[in-house]
Amino acid sequence: MVLGDHVAQKGSAVEAGRMRFDISHPKQVTAEQLRQVEDIVNEQICRDLKVNTVIMNKDEAVKLGAMALFDEKYGDDVRVVTMGDEKAPFSRELCGGTHVCSTGNIGYFHIVSESAVAAGVRRLECVTGYGADCYVRSIEDKLHQVSAMLKTNINDMENRINGMLEERKKLEAEIFNLKKSLAGGQAKSQNETEIVNGVKFVGKTVPDTHPKELKSFVDDIMQNIGSGVVVLCSDKDNKASVVVGVSQDLTDKYNAVDFVRAAAEVLGGKGGGGRPDMAQAGGVDVSKINEAISKVKELVA
Repeated sequence: MVLGDHVAQKGSAVEAGRMRFDISHPKQVTAEQLRQVEDIVNEQICRDLKVNTVIMNKDEAVKLGAMALFDEKYGDDVRVVTMGDEKAPFSRELCGGTHVCSTGNIGYFHIVSESAVAAGVRRLECVTGYGADCYVRSIEDKLHQVSAMLKTNINDMENRINGMLEERKKLEAEIFNLKKSLAGGQAKSQNETEIVNGVKFVGKTVPDTHPKELKSFVDDIMQNIGSGVVVLCSDKDNKASVVVGVSQDLTDKYNAVDFVRAAAEVLGGKGGGGRPDMAQAGGVDVSKINEAISKVKELVA
């Protein structure tokens, strides 16, 4: 690894205290590994190792243990950069662009991000020196802004966020129960549950509901009516969802997959799938949700 905020090598880039370089690695570098790299580099920075640069014959440089990077093509004479004691250096490389006199000139090294750029190749983006200082200040500014939004201080921000997450879980549970009550209310009312072709039929829209929730609500309604066909639709995120349930005693006569595909076609969608007793599909036209429910009702009749 090359130390410094003025590094130029094939596969790397440097810009005013920022640097990036690619490494061969089969999988994502863990946070622990990134911290280990930072610790190793910053330890050498704190030691303020002297950086020596000499021009020598390539073969001689290789015998000394100088590392060539990225399969770069070198001439007969090469620039050899050594960091630390000449007899036992921390780093000795063939390099054309390091411009610090000692590692202490770098100031500080921090890895900002790690990402994939190709199969087996990871990219590390880092900051050094003044760039690292600017980065830390920007993070600190954001922390102050967020803590102000949360009406707390930086030290108590974690507790505040944990409290808000717990509160959100409770609210989500309350909303789920309200939606469940809304979906099941129709089935519990004998006046609103329809009889279509001798079959109990429940068709209803439950606003802003995820398809997984719709399936759960269909199960609940089916338990209430015992036997019949249930159609629930939702318009979450401006996308239409439809779930159809058919009680087991009616699957020889009706198929939930056929019903849901017909409803999806009305909603501007295609396909849909599941089992004869439970199927789901989606569409793009939320304005036709009622038509989709009516379509299933027609097929039952």
